Amino acid sequence: MIAPHIPVLLNEVVAALQPKPDMSIIDATFGAGGYSRALLMSGARVYGFDRDPNAIRDGAGMVEEFAGRLSLHAERFAEMRSEMTRIGVPQVDAVVMDIGVSSMQLDQGERGFAFSLGGPLDMRMSQEGESAADFLNTADEGAIADVLYQYGEERQSRRVARAIVAARPLETTGDLARVVRRALGHKPHDKKDPATRSFQAVRIHVNDELGELRAGLNAAETLLREGGILAVVSFHSLEDRIVKRFLREASGGGRAVSRHLPGEIPGPPPTFTQVSKAIRPSEAEVEANPRSRSSILRHAVRTSAPARGAPAQERNIA
Repeated sequence: MIAPHIPVLLNEVVAALQPKPDMSIIDATFGAGGYSRALLMSGARVYGFDRDPNAIRDGAGMVEEFAGRLSLHAERFAEMRSEMTRIGVPQVDAVVMDIGVSSMQLDQGERGFAFSLGGPLDMRMSQEGESAADFLNTADEGAIADVLYQYGEERQSRRVARAIVAARPLETTGDLARVVRRALGHKPHDKKDPATRSFQAVRIHVNDELGELRAGLNAAETLLREGGILAVVSFHSLEDRIVKRFLREASGGGRAVSRHLPGEIPGPPPTFTQVSKAIRPSEAEVEANPRSRSSILRHAVRTSAPARGAPAQERNIA
């Protein structure tokens, strides 16, 4: 039986967005609709995005329940800007993003995200394109090692990649987990299963999660009107690093321009302000929902400055 989905840092996200009647909000990672429901209950209008067709299918009941105030879009959040332009909504009041794999995906063995559940070696959020098995059974050893090192921070990536190539073909989550454990000398009493890092790495690669995150942040910058709020929940250091750097640069915190150098060209005006510090779940939330343990929320407010990289004629119009 699949455990009920518990939205992470829900109270903190709602406090950051301050939803009100008639606000337009993008829930860039609709999932089971936890954030969307809370925002809709406050009277807001929500545009939910999710590349997983199961999430769109399962959200049909909420669309009917909140008739006229919730629409679902089967698109990657990197495509938010083009989709919102298509439906005639060029700007919104808030964007919330909950990055990474969802609880529903983890809890469905047939999706192949978790080695704790038997299933095919799949891991595709969109259920289209190259699967984890496709990648691991065809890529060369060096490419696999690079993915494990960059996205899983696996220090023994070359050893694991060599073991994966030697064990081909891999067909199930159990196949991959066993290969990684043997390669790293896993013992049953070890506190953390070493397969965790490899599963994370392969999943991030198959779904291009970090590339999607960067594109999604840029899309949100363009879509938010002046005073609009961006809130992002991430779950591991690679994601949080990208969010933190994006907000630092967007708020002007990453530039080293000296006022003592005459003629130096100043950088673009900040597109975000009021950048929050990292907000983490309370002990009570972690106890109630252990999966929230590593989550981090960061939020910021959009200024009136043009989106960075946008054509000169494009301006944020309130």
